[in-house]
Amino acid sequence: MRRAVFLDRDGTMIEERGYLNRLDLVTPFPYTADAIGRLRRAGFAVVVVTNQAGIARGFFDEAFVRSVHAHLNTLLQADAIPDAYYFCPHHPEGVVESYRVECRCRKPAPGMIEQAVADLDLDVARSFVVGDKWLDIGLANQAGARGILVRTGYGADTADAPPPGLRAERVVATLHDAADYIIQASETGDHAHP
Repeated sequence: MRRAVFLDRDGTMIEERGYLNRLDLVTPFPYTADAIGRLRRAGFAVVVVTNQAGIARGFFDEAFVRSVHAHLNTLLQADAIPDAYYFCPHHPEGVVESYRVECRCRKPAPGMIEQAVADLDLDVARSFVVGDKWLDIGLANQAGARGILVRTGYGADTADAPPPGLRAERVVATLHDAADYIIQASETGDHAHP
């Protein structure tokens, strides 16, 4: 079973655009490809897990989200393409009836990670979640992984105000710094939760 790094997409890998609805708005941070490449070379599967409530809200469809991920892959170097992408199209207040549900895949619920573990034979207890929102830390806590919050995207404004009961293992500036921390922790054999 492989270790994994589960990455949030918007605000963590690429610039936050609200409901991203055009391919020309997909802008990876300058360090994204390097960070993913280093994690993969260190033996981690890199799996993107992203809430895409814009589908339930009628702003775009699932095919568009898949096209965003295909386009993002073209912007990353060959060794920096994530192993898999998972997205949640649901929202309990969605306007598209088929997506207006309480689901198990919308973060912080662990459904996307559970599916990735089943599909890719991953060891979640030795894995990390990296994101710019506290719900990403909530996802890590629910799934049994280690949570790292980045100060990009929404993290710039919320990193210092954790909701009650949530604690990140580490708060870092960017995905680049998260990769540094994860790789160092794996090399030193630091497998313990804080």
